[in-house]
Amino acid sequence: MTEVSDYLVSLAHRIAKPYTELPATQAAMVTGSAAKGLADFYSDIDMTIYYRDELPDEATFHAIRQQLGGSERKWTLGDRAEGSFAEAYQLKGIEVQIGHTTIAAWEETIASVMEKLDVASPTQKALEGTLACQALYGADHLDRWKAQIAAYPDALAEEMVRKHLQFFPVWGLEHHFRTRDADVWYQQILVETVHKIIAVLAGINRLYFTTFQFKRMHPFIDQMRIKPDNLAARLEGLFEQDMAEALPEVEALVSETIALVEDHLPQLDTTAAKARLGWRHQPWEMQD
Repeated sequence: MTEVSDYLVSLAHRIAKPYTELPATQAAMVTGSAAKGLADFYSDIDMTIYYRDELPDEATFHAIRQQLGGSERKWTLGDRAEGSFAEAYQLKGIEVQIGHTTIAAWEETIASVMEKLDVASPTQKALEGTLACQALYGADHLDRWKAQIAAYPDALAEEMVRKHLQFFPVWGLEHHFRTRDADVWYQQILVETVHKIIAVLAGINRLYFTTFQFKRMHPFIDQMRIKPDNLAARLEGLFEQDMAEALPEVEALVSETIALVEDHLPQLDTTAAKARLGWRHQPWEMQD
């Protein structure tokens, strides 16, 4: 834990206290860089408060912000009527982001990923955050959810790989990009391809992953037991190299990733993913 992380966790305990004094509150946690010991002076505080049956009313939330000395809300996200929403406000110069959810809504969120196999929405970020959290109140609830989330389903691993094992053959289009003033498109495809590689490997390694605000790539990749050699540095290098060097490396990374799928999830069909490895876009010629 860094000194900054300790400071933010200590502040999170203070912030949580008036919420945990509400009769309906069942648990509270801090997550994100503070809980992971990676915070710096740009970090915010990420928290969630869990309630028994329904969320407190707006007057209660307003009163707690005032009691803490927080600012008016900077933003809100979600719908209170559905049992879950998030708010952000400033406190001591730090943005405090707090999710408020009923236990029923939260457990439905867990089920949407672990049972319904939602791999498209950013919901996996919430599950990953719970695994990394520190309990501020109601540790029994949080320990139970952590144990449930840690049991990453095989079906979810397969769905993650199946969903993301679809690579646009960017490696075959160097001359196409160079002659069409298409640098922005090239960079977009590069980012999307890197996300897909990480997502496929996350599935193989049973790690929760979403492209939404994906940060701290090196620590995330360090968790992977199964991955191409020197993966993080190679992915970063794609954005520093000339296109002539980057594109063959993209193709190599995709090829190595597909090979790992075949080794560890042989029941999945990789035919389509391999079909355009080695492909190069060829110009046509005018004919009489």
